[in-house]
Amino acid sequence: MSLLPFAKLDAYKERRFVPAGADLGDWLAIGPLFDRLEDRAAAADSVPALEQWLLDCGELSAALDQESSCRYIAMTCHTDNSAAEAAYLQFVEEIEPKLKPRQFALAKLFLAHPLRARLPKDRYFVLDRDLALQVELFREENVPLETEESKLGQQYQKISGGLTVTFRGEEKTLVQMGRLQEEPDRPTRQEAWELVSRRRLAEKEKFEDIFDSLIRVREQIAANAGFGNYRDYAFRARGRFDYTPADCESFHAAIESEIVPLLRDQQARRREQLGVDRLRPWDLAVDPLNRPALRPFETVDELLDGGQKIFNKVNEALGAEFKLMRDRRVLDLANRKGKAPGGYQSTLSEARLPFIFMNAVGMQRDVETLLHEAGHAFHALATRDEDLFAYRHAPIEFCEVASMAMELLGGEFIEAYYDEAGARRARTKHLQGIIEVFPWIATIDAFQHWLYTHRGHTRDERAAAWLELVNRFGGDVDWTGLEEARRHAWHRQLHLFLHAFYYVEYGIAQLGALQVWANSKSDRKRAVEQYRAGLSLGGSRPLPELFERAGCRFDFSADTVRPLAAMLKEELARLED
Repeated sequence: MSLLPFAKLDAYKERRFVPAGADLGDWLAIGPLFDRLEDRAAAADSVPALEQWLLDCGELSAALDQESSCRYIAMTCHTDNSAAEAAYLQFVEEIEPKLKPRQFALAKLFLAHPLRARLPKDRYFVLDRDLALQVELFREENVPLETEESKLGQQYQKISGGLTVTFRGEEKTLVQMGRLQEEPDRPTRQEAWELVSRRRLAEKEKFEDIFDSLIRVREQIAANAGFGNYRDYAFRARGRFDYTPADCESFHAAIESEIVPLLRDQQARRREQLGVDRLRPWDLAVDPLNRPALRPFETVDELLDGGQKIFNKVNEALGAEFKLMRDRRVLDLANRKGKAPGGYQSTLSEARLPFIFMNAVGMQRDVETLLHEAGHAFHALATRDEDLFAYRHAPIEFCEVASMAMELLGGEFIEAYYDEAGARRARTKHLQGIIEVFPWIATIDAFQHWLYTHRGHTRDERAAAWLELVNRFGGDVDWTGLEEARRHAWHRQLHLFLHAFYYVEYGIAQLGALQVWANSKSDRKRAVEQYRAGLSLGGSRPLPELFERAGCRFDFSADTVRPLAAMLKEELARLED
């Protein structure tokens, strides 16, 4: 029985270069394909021949990327399945280390090719720039270190995904326990919160050990590439051509000055509505008027049906694309024991189809996650006819515009799950969540800047830096008696473990998404058309141009944050009136 939720997927376009039956988990089948591409590079004696060579390189990359994605999907869907784990680790340990030097060799051949300069500059500018960066940063000695980094991340996921607690005689995953934070009964919320907190703290030494190892590995990777610290390496490796660490610090300051005051106002109102003298961590998710928690659906089918209604109303073509995903079963949405935490969208690069992974348990947050990941999926589908593999993937900063804008655009039709009063509550909760997440993004990003510019720091110094940032961005929540949980609260942020320096992108993108939403308030049809036009570019243009095509400014200073903060404040006042 297949561990994948979907049936075997055919390639979107028939393979031209990779043999149909090639075993892409066996290096004996993969290596000769790279040999052929290397031999053919010199024989590409015309611009069309060089372009076809690039397409063939991309075809191989897409086939391998899909093989990797399928193994990752199987492993995250079944973290308790030893065969799925072994298949994933086999690819990570035996295939990926061999891929990187061969891909580096192909990039070098392209950069040295005599016809490279004759390729259409507007078409190939981004590809040329990205391949030059790949060659600049590649170090043979970093290949095993990157493998070690992936394995450490998998260890974190395995531990996190396997955590359960026994609540009143019933075993529950930590994701399932999240529903209890919406219960009106305060002692129940506290009991549930403390139970989960103790369970996480029981693993704190394992998490700290993994993170210490990750820091060591990452610092060595940076040093091998000639960088003084991992932050500077990560900015370069992530292709951040259009902004700098100083720009991120400007973003942190803008969030502190424009958003944190809204957060504090929101918390003060919540405290007053709940009738408590101080907010505790278990008071942050419950409805502040002690109404029963929003329950938008009971079954995954209900979740899907509601999503279908929403996407049909946002845009007819998007509705058809969501139906395609349902028909092809490229979805695994229900929470269960042994499933990795969180949610993600992965592109099956050869089939040119998206896959959505979630842990739905019947909360409003699940609806937002579906809208979010569907935005990523629509992005993948918007580039299906782009044959240059590298251009079917946009920079993360714009990928998250696709997802976050869909949360806001789809939220206009949230009545698919609620009556009018419930829809108003859901919209309010979503916008409040945006206000809450901006300071968290700033906290996580600023923490990463500190982590990787303070080499040799101790665990106590790391905790002190974390607590300082929580005090700066965290608002007014009382953690008295919960100091140990607060000190280690960053353990739950998987990006710190799995994807170093991948988090500020959410903040940059949220600013773009809010601009798309602001545009939709004056002309919804045009705003959605601009949004889809931006998605269709994939990664073929630099970030500022992608934002511009979608109707946004690529800027995250206070000048951009201030009017958007004012819009959020005004919209919340209208909803709460």
